[in-house]
Amino acid sequence: PGDALGVGGLQPGTGALHSRPRNVVGEWASPMTTGSTVARRTVVLASASPARLAVLRAAGIDPVVIISGVDEPAVEAAHAAEGPAATVIALASAKATAVVDVVRERHPNSVVIGCDSMLLRNGRLHGKPADEAQARREWSEMSGGTGELLTGHAVVAVSDGQLTARASDVQRTVLRFGTPSPEEMTAYLATGEPLKVAGGLTIDGYGGWFVDGVHGDASSVIGISLPLTRRLLSEVGIVVTDLWRTISETKISVEGTQCTPC
Repeated sequence: PGDALGVGGLQPGTGALHSRPRNVVGEWASPMTTGSTVARRTVVLASASPARLAVLRAAGIDPVVIISGVDEPAVEAAHAAEGPAATVIALASAKATAVVDVVRERHPNSVVIGCDSMLLRNGRLHGKPADEAQARREWSEMSGGTGELLTGHAVVAVSDGQLTARASDVQRTVLRFGTPSPEEMTAYLATGEPLKVAGGLTIDGYGGWFVDGVHGDASSVIGISLPLTRRLLSEVGIVVTDLWRTISETKISVEGTQCTPC
């Protein structure tokens, strides 16, 4: 699983491959108003990924970060039989739902976003390499070929301290890998980056030198698809532009949590 359970009664991955509406449960979230002033929801990112945070901030949203700390291998194993798409959706849902109880208490009017990315090659999902040797092996296998980056997304709406709706789906993006020389690969592995990202590469860092093409949503390769997130927000009754900061605002908030289970 990349930078890329069960809290608040949610069932991660349920109905993951159904057509529209995508995994929408509950009622549409109502707008929050005080007189004529609309109060902006707090956006909570249930991920430790700096790349996802950077994508959201560049797109006008300053989320609170609450790291879920879920047991990703356990979730992956539990959903492996459901197929690659269902697995990454389950992982994203696990991250989002793990922090719901904390979010309901700290941010009673909010929306939680969880994501998880894995690389699909030859019918198998690949998360972060366990060590440098594995990263080198995987790069030798995928060099000059293609792979499909699957990023699961889950959105959970909270209004007045109550979970009101959720939605989830997966974004697929095809990557065409370059052919780094042995010297280049050694230098890349020395950066440590391949061990931190799904499939051992990313396009927004050193790995970008070795990706020859991207077919699909580039933001999803970095870790969060802006177009898909916008659609999922809409499905739970939230307009993405209502979450944007104003020009004069700049804010980052990072919170740690010992939520159980996490």
